[in-house]
Amino acid sequence: MIEAPHDSHLRWLVVVAVAVIIGTARADLNQDKTECADKLVGLATCLPYVAGDEKTPSIDCCSGMKQVLDKSKRCICVLIKDRNDPNLGIKFNATLALSLPDACHSLTNITQCIDE
Repeated sequence: MIEAPHDSHLRWLVVVAVAVIIGTARADLNQDKTECADKLVGLATCLPYVAGDEKTPSIDCCSGMKQVLDKSKRCICVLIKDRNDPNLGIKFNATLALSLPDACHSLTNITQCIDE
């Protein structure tokens, strides 16, 4: 059975959401992961861009990213900070992830996520 690209992205999103919930043993980060899991659903369509497979983010990606930023910018920071966690189940380029708002013509700056 051939999967539609959306189904593949949704599957990765479920993996990300589960990984965000499972996470590491750090209490604050675990609490953030639990709170953010459902809010990060909107980023599923951004995976091809932040993985380096696409040169520009899709319209759906930008829309989802803006929704996540409106709900909780902190959740994007949690995902970026935890990018090397083997439980996450996906690999993405942090530089591309940090450039996502600019690529989507958003004025939001998430580069401070690395320092928080």
